[in-house]
Amino acid sequence: MSSSPPTDPSTPQIPSAPSPQLPIAMSTSALLTNLSSEATRALAAVANPTPQKVTVKFRALTSAPALAKDTYKIKTTQRFENVVKFLRDQLDLGDGQGLYTYIGWSFIPALDESVQGLWECFKDGNGILVVCYSLQSAFG
Repeated sequence: MSSSPPTDPSTPQIPSAPSPQLPIAMSTSALLTNLSSEATRALAAVANPTPQKVTVKFRALTSAPALAKDTYKIKTTQRFENVVKFLRDQLDLGDGQGLYTYIGWSFIPALDESVQGLWECFKDGNGILVVCYSLQSAFG
């Protein structure tokens, strides 16, 4: 098992803002009472994720400026909006400036998507979630 390199304290970090609590427990739904034990365990794991950090790599597209440091760690309990806020801060973008973020080179995720879900579905072969960004629409 490989260990992560030590983090330089002067390096900016992606913020760890608390995620909002669900208004009702998933187990109280009438639709979920007949699930198998495997499905119940899976739902419990999603409702109470194990906080761990994953690697996010930022790649500039088109004429967007490249970051001096393009790889960061973020807790899986965070939402994608925290990644976007962090990237906007690193690029020193004003409120009126557009920023388009893509997972890999394919789609724009919703801001309320969990980092864990995006990472589990779209990490590359090295376990890295690649977030491409542009100041203008890069696709389609």
